[in-house]
Formats: sequence, C-alpha cells, structure tokens
Amino acid sequence: MIILRKYLAREIYAATLLVLVAFLMLFAFFDLINELNYLGRGNYRLQYVLLFVFLSLPGHVYELAPIAVLIGTLYALSQLAANSEYTVMRVSGLSPYAAGAALVRIGVIFVVLTLAFGELVTPFAERAAQQLRLGAMSAVVAQEFRSGLWVKDESRFINVREVKPDSSLSGIKIYEFDNDYRLRSISYAARGVYEKDKTWRLSDVVRTTFDSGGTSVSRLAQTDWRSVLTPDLLSVLLVQPEKMSVINLYQFTRHLSENRQQTERYEIAMWKKLLYPFATLVMMALALPFAYVHVRLGGMGVKIFSGIMLGVLFHLLNGLSSSIGIIQNWAPFYSAALPSVLFMCAAVLMMWWVERR
Repeated sequence: MIILRKYLAREIYAATLLVLVAFLMLFAFFDLINELNYLGRGNYRLQYVLLFVFLSLPGHVYELAPIAVLIGTLYALSQLAANSEYTVMRVSGLSPYAAGAALVRIGVIFVVLTLAFGELVTPFAERAAQQLRLGAMSAVVAQEFRSGLWVKDESRFINVREVKPDSSLSGIKIYEFDNDYRLRSISYAARGVYEKDKTWRLSDVVRTTFDSGGTSVSRLAQTDWRSVLTPDLLSVLLVQPEKMSVINLYQFTRHLSENRQQTERYEIAMWKKLLYPFATLVMMALALPFAYVHVRLGGMGVKIFSGIMLGVLFHLLNGLSSSIGIIQNWAPFYSAALPSVLFMCAAVLMMWWVERR
C-alpha cells in the first residue's frame, strides 16, 4: 500500500503542479492586460506593472488551489484508469475506502501549502502590491466620503481625510464624547505616523476643549495618541477580506464588534480562511469516482472538461454563499462551510453510484 500511495502521490503532485502553473500563467496574463490600462499614471511604469503582477501571484495560488487539485487529481486518476493501471490496483486489493484514505494522506500537503499561502504569503504580497501600485500613482488608500474616512473608536469618532500607502494619516479629526454623549473635545492633526503599541505620533495638533467654563484651544507641535486603530486594521482598506490573514480578520472583527458595527462580512471571510484549505481534500474526494468510470464511457477530454466545470461551479458557489449569508443573516460558519459540504455530499453520492454499477 505504501508503494501504491507513493506512486499515486507522484502522479497527482505532478499533474496538479502542471495545472496550477498553467492557470497562473493565464491569470498573470489577464492581470497584465488589466494593469496596462494604468500604465503611465504618475510614476507607474512597466517595471512596476510587472512587479505588481508578480506580487499578485500568491493570491491566485491560494484562490486556485482547490480547482488545480481537482483537475490535477482527476487527470492523474483518469490517466491511470485509461492505462488499466487503476484496474490492476483494484485487483491488488485497493478498495474505495483505502483509495480515499490514501488521497487524504496525499492531500495533507495541499492543505498545509494552501494554509501557508493564505496566512503567510498572500496577505503580505497583496498589501505590498497595493502599496506599490498606489505609491507609484501617488494615490491615497482610502477616501470613502467627501469628508474622508470615518472610524468609531470607543467614545471617539475619528475622521481621516487621507490614508497614505505607507499607512500614515493626514487631516485627522478626533471627536471625543463623554458617557452622556456630550462632545468634550475636537482635535485636529495635520499628520499622523504610527509608532508602536497602538500609539500614533500626531503633528501640528490643535485641540479644542468644551467644558462648563467655556471653550479653550491649545496647540502642540507633536503629541502621542493611543488608539485601537492600527496599520493592521487599516490594511483592510488595502487588502480584500478574503485575502487577509485570520489574525487580522479576527482583530478587525473584534474592533467592529466592540464598536457595535456589523461584522458579518469579516466573520464569514475569517471562517472561509479557516475552512478553505480543507476544500482541497473535498476536491480530491470529488475526483475519485472518475477513476471508476471506464474510458469508453467518457474520454479524457470529457473528464477534464467536467473537472473544470466543477471547479468553476465551486468557485462561484463559494462567493455566492458569502453574499447570500450576509443578506439572509446566516451564521458565518454555515455560510463558509456550505460549498464544501455540498461538494462532499456530491462526492459521496457519485462514489455510491459508481459502486452500485
């Protein structure tokens, strides 16, 4: 059994790598075509375009991993079935349960690699890509309203006119209220730079204080300001929730919850990040029944086409379940797990059907 598992692993890893490289080349070409529309804006030259496309590749690796594993496993198993090798394995005692167990052990490496890309590589590469792009164009990261970006921080409302690509802030207004929701002070700072330990260094500060004795104004060249607002939270403005790390999603979700703001989108994204790597095992289980279908009932091309369609369907359903979950107020865990559960049920039904035949 060890020899068979090693042989299966070699075939599946080689086929999956080939499929993944092909997909990455295709998506990189699409990204290049899209970025050429912005060529020449500011200092956004060709070398920055190519570097942006390169930094976007880890995100594509993470997104395409289950689809590549599905097509690669399907191709490898179908090739073995076409050459009657899989038939010999079955005659030698390879039961469907043993084959499934072997695929799980083979697929663990896919789970680990997908998790590593999703947590360690993609968030940093995506943030670096966006910072490179915005910095070359001399653009700002966020300016959601005409008045800038608004954030709630405990008893304070913070208005930031611009968030720069280096996470520095400009045009900061801090409205502080007391426990009875009466305005206590308004602070304005021309610029803010993050230091450490949730502390910002504000420059050119003007503070207006309201109390029973009247209004007072004070001016400071520099001052420190402690806030739960950090560059990690601001990275939400740079990176899509689906490409953020679980830690950043958890921190931002907790921040929104503490300030009584909606968290559904980020909770769903966090659960998807936790469950998505295991979708590679579901895709391998979905590919297993194709090994039991004789080549006369469907050529190799038909099987590969079926794998591509199933992969596209999974990708679409994965995004659709998140949107429906937000609209229908589903529990975040169920919204994130629904696509994998449905496809796992489909794999079990397909395996049951081929066994009965």
